[in-house]
Amino acid sequence: MFKTYLRLLGFARPIEKYAIPYFFYSLLYALFNSLTFMLIIPILNTMFDEGFTPEPVETLPPLELNQEYLTALFNYAYSHLFDTYDRQNVLILLACVAICISLLSNLFRYLGAWTVESMRARTLQRMRNEMFSKVMDMNVGYFSEQRKGDIISKITSDVGVVQFCITNTLQVAFREPFLIIGYIVMMLAISWELSAFSVLFLPVVALIIGNIVKRLRHPARTNQKRTGELVATLDESLAGIKVIKSYNATQYVKQKFYEISADLARLTLSMARRQQLASPMSEFLGITAVGVILVFGGSLVAKGSLDPGGFIAFVAIFSQITRPVRTFIDQFANINQGIAAGERIFSVIDSRPEIEDRPGARVLQGLKKKIEFRDVHFSYDGTREVIDGISFEILRGQTVALVGPSGGGKSTLSELIPRFYDPTSGDILIDGVSLRDYTQESLRAHMSVVAQDTVLFNDTIEGNIAMGKPSATHEEIVEAARIANADSFIAECEKGYQTNIGDRGAKLSGGQRQRLSIARAVLKNPDILILDEATSALDTESEKLVQEALNKLLVGRTSVVIAHRLSTIHNADRIIVIDHGRIAEQGTHNELMARNGIYAKLIEMQSFD
Repeated sequence: MFKTYLRLLGFARPIEKYAIPYFFYSLLYALFNSLTFMLIIPILNTMFDEGFTPEPVETLPPLELNQEYLTALFNYAYSHLFDTYDRQNVLILLACVAICISLLSNLFRYLGAWTVESMRARTLQRMRNEMFSKVMDMNVGYFSEQRKGDIISKITSDVGVVQFCITNTLQVAFREPFLIIGYIVMMLAISWELSAFSVLFLPVVALIIGNIVKRLRHPARTNQKRTGELVATLDESLAGIKVIKSYNATQYVKQKFYEISADLARLTLSMARRQQLASPMSEFLGITAVGVILVFGGSLVAKGSLDPGGFIAFVAIFSQITRPVRTFIDQFANINQGIAAGERIFSVIDSRPEIEDRPGARVLQGLKKKIEFRDVHFSYDGTREVIDGISFEILRGQTVALVGPSGGGKSTLSELIPRFYDPTSGDILIDGVSLRDYTQESLRAHMSVVAQDTVLFNDTIEGNIAMGKPSATHEEIVEAARIANADSFIAECEKGYQTNIGDRGAKLSGGQRQRLSIARAVLKNPDILILDEATSALDTESEKLVQEALNKLLVGRTSVVIAHRLSTIHNADRIIVIDHGRIAEQGTHNELMARNGIYAKLIEMQSFD
């Protein structure tokens, strides 16, 4: 727990930038805040003590932490401002002093709060950036094991909880302790007898409220987990809204959301019940103590050991001391919740991507000769092999098509080339060098993937195309769109290339989204192109336009094409039939048709359809 807390403080680096000024602001705030209550004594004496007159003091009294010093200091100021005693003059001076002290107290309170807010904002920024950067660096396999909503919850909700944990550290370390110390010093200056009783009371409050706070950590951790599930359900529901409605599954999804929401509400109420109990409990204990102080303090006033003004000032200060005690303990509750959230955050930060660059990995300058698959095996879970000993090569400029029954391993094979995954055994080489010996960034810089599931972003048409080459000019983007057969429908859009296409390109048809994806690949101008069933989900008219764009894109490139509609790959240099993770047969279209094997039967089935 403590180790997690220290790691969380690392996000506030350099913490001394905030801690040092906050130390002085808190010290001065506590000093002037405490002095405010001490002014009650001379004010009451002036207004209600008929025999009260300030004693002239000609020299500045030496510093002492007691009531007599403050009285002497006031008399010194009065003696140098007024020649004779006048009750109205005393009240005017007291009012001016009270205003100045309050101004300074609240000024330093503001400066301290601003320091904390600056620390909070920078800490939150650093945490979110580090979390997002870490998530983006993860390999593709990580996301198949994690719920997207849970990741979103960690970056938003958990990070928000943690930043309060970090910034509350300053308040726990400085502000509240200084206030408590300041109040105790002022109480001692008034009466050590009353102070002795009051100081004994504070540990009782701390123990009772501390016991309440200690029980918050487990519900906090569960609450954060349920929040992740709620966000995940919301994300899945919004992404699949068409499917949900088409299957009349709205009520099912609602019920699922309601159940998680109800559990989250129950946990929230459980935590709130404990948190809210602390305040009335401390107030009740405080009033109880004040009642005892009234009896004991009244006897001291009756004996002449304490003047009435001092007694009322003491009661006023004591009534305030439970507030910083309660706040101090509440901050520990927030720190406990922050540590629980921090453990979830570090579960992401400490995750190591399965695929990392080797030390000294070289930069791929481009494909010169060929890509080789050498006895490649691959398994997602270490049990069933999806790819089982596949070997073949793709010469530069060739188009190789991967076909075969669904689930045979075609898409998995294509995902090994950009190193979304690494083979569990065997190797893939580019120009005789293992993919593992190239940096991932340089490897992917020479590749483009156009898949059936087109990924577009809530941005303009130009912004989505330019993702393939952020430095591209507008003219280059327009030319890429023309090659991809996308320029015609872009021209019909209200704002042309500056048209926003909505979330995941929802404002466009499937064919239009696919052509933007192709335009993105054209703009990047890759050496290696991977097409994963890029036309299988399109209608006939859209497929024709997209296929024409793909044919232009394939010219002169080394390409791996996964095809569901076999009519689109007749002209491939080589067709490899993948079945149950193995190469069943390979050759040109005519060669495979002559063998009358799996490929020929697939062609026959599609012709029949």
